[in-house]
Amino acid sequence: MSEPSSLISHLIELRNRLLKAVIAVLLVFLALFYFAQEIYAYIATPLLATMPDGASMIATDVASPFLAPFKLTLVLAFFIAIPVVLYQVWAFIAPGLYKNEKKLVAPLLISSTLLFYAGMAFAYFVVFPLAFMFFNSVAPDGVIISTDISSYLNFVLKIFFAFGLAFEIPVAIILMCWTGMTTASSLRKKRPFVVVGVFVVGMLLTPPDIISQVLLAIPMWFLYEVGIIVGGIYSRQSQDDDDYDATASEDADESRGESTDLQNK
Repeated sequence: MSEPSSLISHLIELRNRLLKAVIAVLLVFLALFYFAQEIYAYIATPLLATMPDGASMIATDVASPFLAPFKLTLVLAFFIAIPVVLYQVWAFIAPGLYKNEKKLVAPLLISSTLLFYAGMAFAYFVVFPLAFMFFNSVAPDGVIISTDISSYLNFVLKIFFAFGLAFEIPVAIILMCWTGMTTASSLRKKRPFVVVGVFVVGMLLTPPDIISQVLLAIPMWFLYEVGIIVGGIYSRQSQDDDDYDATASEDADESRGESTDLQNK
């Protein structure tokens, strides 16, 4: 097959995979859209539970009562369809991977999805109640708390993404160790810098309160340690595979050399 036709076939395959991913997201969105108001009410529960008696959320824009639940449902549909999206990515790149690479990529895709979900769940069930309780407790006297529904949605989506991505640390470390970019022992030596770094990242990604910063920094530190342990295992397996391939190549060369000697005799 010529190079242009090969490129076209790859582009067609990419288009088909992207189309399937988009269709999966749309199907989930259509299934959830009827419950958009209930979904938004569920997401707003951590804030409403900590608001003073008589306080409520407000909508400052005319279209906010419709657009905020619509946007939330669309984002949620993408989150739910992530396994299908990642499978399409896997199906597209799998033919170009070696056998040992396939053994690594498949578990990483599954674990990265589960870790992202775990980060979102941690934010919703642990961070939100504590953070909103803190925000409401420090409100000045005479200030009526009435959060806009669009502002609240943007806030929680930002936190969801921050914690979801932060929980991907073990996957990133495993990839770096497996590819040889770094080693587990090198990462252990950098632990003091990482401790400072996770608190800085927590400060940048979370609201300006110490509770949210600590609640993001501590899991990041824990996941960093987990990544070092698992990354060390994968790096050793990768080294064993390389040694095996090198040994097999040397054996093959020796066999070819002996065969040549016998033919010459």
